[in-house]
Amino acid sequence: MSILSRLISGWENEVVEFKEANENYSTQDIGKYFSALSNEANLRQAESAWLIFGVKNKTHAIVGTFYGRNPERLQQLKMQITRDTEPRSSFREIHELDTPEGRVLMFEIPPAPIGMPVSWQGYFHGRSGESLVALSINKLDAIRGESSLNDWSAQTVPDASLDDLDPEAVQYARESFLKAHANRFDPEEVSGWSDREFLNRAHVTRDGAITRAALLLLGKEESVDKLPAGMYEMTWKLVGQESAYEHFGLPFMLTTTRLYSRIRNIQIRLLPPGTLLQQEVSKYDEQSVLEALHNCIAHQDYRRPARILVTEHPDRLTFDSCGSFFEGTPDDYVLGDKSPDRYRNPFLVRAMSELYMIDRMGYGIKRMNEVQAKRYLPLPDYDLSDPEKVRLTMYGGVVDPEYTRLLLSNTDLPLSDVLALDRVQKHMEIPNAAANRLRRQGLIEGRKPHLRVAPVVAAATDTKADFIRAHSQDDMFYRRLVEQYLKAFGTATRSDINELLIPKFGEDLADSEKQRKIDNLLTAMRRDGVIANIGSRRYSKWRIAGQSG
Repeated sequence: MSILSRLISGWENEVVEFKEANENYSTQDIGKYFSALSNEANLRQAESAWLIFGVKNKTHAIVGTFYGRNPERLQQLKMQITRDTEPRSSFREIHELDTPEGRVLMFEIPPAPIGMPVSWQGYFHGRSGESLVALSINKLDAIRGESSLNDWSAQTVPDASLDDLDPEAVQYARESFLKAHANRFDPEEVSGWSDREFLNRAHVTRDGAITRAALLLLGKEESVDKLPAGMYEMTWKLVGQESAYEHFGLPFMLTTTRLYSRIRNIQIRLLPPGTLLQQEVSKYDEQSVLEALHNCIAHQDYRRPARILVTEHPDRLTFDSCGSFFEGTPDDYVLGDKSPDRYRNPFLVRAMSELYMIDRMGYGIKRMNEVQAKRYLPLPDYDLSDPEKVRLTMYGGVVDPEYTRLLLSNTDLPLSDVLALDRVQKHMEIPNAAANRLRRQGLIEGRKPHLRVAPVVAAATDTKADFIRAHSQDDMFYRRLVEQYLKAFGTATRSDINELLIPKFGEDLADSEKQRKIDNLLTAMRRDGVIANIGSRRYSKWRIAGQSG
């Protein structure tokens, strides 16, 4: 009741609207109020605007409302608001309060993004006192002017013209625009637009003037000289047993795909517990890699001379971009509960959304996590330890075999449980509630802080041979680790191998058991002709069998 009481006692006409609202209150009117209150919240720098049902407008007495008693109706309303607003937006949250005087619905509305007034079905709305009116020209200009004043990407480039844009990139942009607006525009209509009209409609240019965003996305390689002094490039870097690198400049609309083609995206094989049939998945999901790369472009701080760096390690990709995480934290977006209210480069973000490159509602991070979970691999990690940089890590291999086996055996786990299990396999803390929930389901074992993913037990119908074959993958995992290490570094002492493997064994083995397990593993690999000891029995030194040096 504290928020409602505060709004009733100290409300502002332009950012709060009270309605008695019967059961059949018009969705059209709700949409108009959403547009108006969102725009006014932007102009007044309010954290939220509010449309409140169940309170009289004149007296502010609580009278209750029957609107939206069916949760499905409220969900349909949110979907319609999202569909018919531009830029797409929706309620931050719908609060339902049961008071002694009656039921109250509080629709929390985010402010319009910087530089982008919110329309409802193509019309901009505002407030004049308590009245709902068309958004005035002055207010419209004030919101749009925010982009010009504060947004690096919205600045026009005086000496640039359409001749500075790459024709192939512009054509590809048209095709992408049609994908983003498949339900709004006919392909023949879009093909009839001139380049000038198309780029204006796609919000890449401003009244025909070339913007910095236009050059970043569609500019010819040599047009980079017309941007302010800086570093407008992406770099792919290969590290490990082999090393290589390549730089990719403008136009980013095309060069993101070219960078992706350099990544070694082989198939990897996973063995579901209790079966002999291996399952193949690609090392990386192409759409997730492009989503990550496009997010780097959209949120890079271009005022600082820094490149976007994609580093390919043997088992993972890292994406480094300049600038802090701009709105909230990555965890806010993982379950799709939050949509960003503002952006570092709002003009560029909108252009990329129009060209089908990114999602502006914050669902990209959730999608990357869902896809990775369905591929039975570790979830992406964000490192924000450096306030000047964001690093995303995308895994292309197994971290803990038991985590992968568990996902292969439980394909219907909710994302919230997969998130918690992923943290457990990476030896990260999880909330007590999550730990208790997973333990009740038999998915984890051990005590904090030494939680671990519980081994998958084969079904009773499995034969003993199937069980042994499935669970012998533990040793196969450790063998691969040793092989990869020797391929990367040439040789390894026993202490090197101890340092490599012991952290992988977990807490359920005694130190003597861990040492014996490594003894047996190295002996088996030597007998199989995989590795050879070029040192002494007491001071072993291992390398791949058959290698010289």
